[in-house]
Amino acid sequence: MQQVDISALRESYRAALNHSNAITDVISTDQFSASYDERPDWAIGPFRRDESLTFELTGQWDDPTGIGWTSDSIFNPTMIARGDELHLFYRASPRKESTASRIGHAVHRPGVGWTDDPANPVIFPTLENETLGCEDPKVYAIDGRYVMFYNAIRSIAGSPHGETMPSPDFPFGDIGCDIMIAVSDDLVSWEKRGLAVPYEVSKLWAKGAVIPRNGAGEAVRIGGEYLMFLSEGCGGVPTIGRSTDLLDWRFERQPYLDLGEVGGSLYEVACAVVGARDEHDLVLDFFYSDPDGQFAAAQALYSTNAPFTQLALNRGGSLAWGGLLQVDGDWIFAQGWDAPKHTREMYVYRSMKTERAETE
Repeated sequence: MQQVDISALRESYRAALNHSNAITDVISTDQFSASYDERPDWAIGPFRRDESLTFELTGQWDDPTGIGWTSDSIFNPTMIARGDELHLFYRASPRKESTASRIGHAVHRPGVGWTDDPANPVIFPTLENETLGCEDPKVYAIDGRYVMFYNAIRSIAGSPHGETMPSPDFPFGDIGCDIMIAVSDDLVSWEKRGLAVPYEVSKLWAKGAVIPRNGAGEAVRIGGEYLMFLSEGCGGVPTIGRSTDLLDWRFERQPYLDLGEVGGSLYEVACAVVGARDEHDLVLDFFYSDPDGQFAAAQALYSTNAPFTQLALNRGGSLAWGGLLQVDGDWIFAQGWDAPKHTREMYVYRSMKTERAETE
């Protein structure tokens, strides 16, 4: 793959500085995860903010692309534990939910708190398909190493994609989205490995490399293989991936989610959790449009013995795009949607499951 065009990066950044969206500008984590109408034993959450773990990004990183890039908002992170450290990987953007994003890294240590990585950004545009940014990291531990999946965004305006990669059931306009892979031995230095989902599968748009992981952030084999739930793109075809190492994947059509009683339509699966209540429980946490056209979250229950057979559904979810992590018996995740405008804060949310068990 060719290197990124710097002039295109500069134009992407300028456009991002003017980004505004009346809907996403006011989106709040609490509207999805602070309360559930029903609380079945298998559901994870609800959640409330843990003020002791708030992260704030101060100052501006040195810009490795040389275009004078700066960030105004941080959001859509993933967290993973290593020993007693929490590692946070987050999307930094010129404006909230804009393109032209980079991926940063911070570490929380007991007695010290959060320290932003001086090497940031750890992932930034270097390839031709990353012209509009690198977004929304998802990190998984596997055999002593770490694999990150992130979205590479690019313009496909003027290309013959409608003819070469038709996507009649999932129209997406002039922007393409690729799922990319990076690997690390230490959660600090990352090596890009390229596309996770080939174009003949993605049809030039795929998001959400959701791989079941446990409370420690480790990818979990199901039926002897790792599974990837793809929920946005792929020509509108429900698709799953299979791999033995998280690096090389094969894909197949596989329906797995029925909104049934909650109604509406799916946007994207956020994360997949194994072992929240029982070792065989698999919970998909997802983002959807409810029957009234409003943003909503829900969770679906499966068994690892039959990972595509839906057993139950419940409205309310974390929308933890980078996955849920278990710390001190509670499930936690981070999100920056609720930070005041022009304030780069990341809040950590903790499940209220333990509290409920103690009071019932």
